[in-house]
Amino acid sequence: MRQKFIELTLGSYVISHGYDNKGKEKLEHVYSETFSKKLVAVSRIKSVSEKYILTDYTDGRWIYWEYEEDYDAVKKLLF
Repeated sequence: MRQKFIELTLGSYVISHGYDNKGKEKLEHVYSETFSKKLVAVSRIKSVSEKYILTDYTDGRWIYWEYEEDYDAVKKLLF
């Protein structure tokens, strides 16, 4: 049975509010001095890079979370 949630240590994040009329992505940067543990619904995850995990947010927006774990550790949680 596939996991419904994974636990990650998340910090600063960037919210994507869509695109302006010139096709440039509208981003809101939120900085955090600390990381904290959060449960993330696997169904919300869109992609994972070595620095960010991209998930669905509210109202059709996306959020790029900075995470503390090693990329390979996160990859193993998802497979």
